[in-house]
Amino acid sequence: LAVTAVRAQIQQEPWLQTTEGTSINIKCSHPNIRTGDFIHFYRQLPGRSPQLLAVTARGSKDMRSPEGRLSVSANRQSSALYLSRPRRGDAAVYYCALG
Repeated sequence: LAVTAVRAQIQQEPWLQTTEGTSINIKCSHPNIRTGDFIHFYRQLPGRSPQLLAVTARGSKDMRSPEGRLSVSANRQSSALYLSRPRRGDAAVYYCALG
């Protein structure tokens, strides 16, 4: 399972890899986040349009598909998308965005 991430005004790891069934954390740094900003995580499977996975402003939010959780740090300057049991079909480009 390979995960590719894109660098923008927010920072993500450019490449992550895990084996099928082994959990993974996709981290995102956004030190210039503004008060009203929400954190969005998307993924783009090969040959498909981006798909919104989760949105939150603070705390954490559970996801069903893929199974996992989006967590935001207390100071909101970083977040992480945790995939608890990634499968081969979860290999994609994962993006975080503010808005």
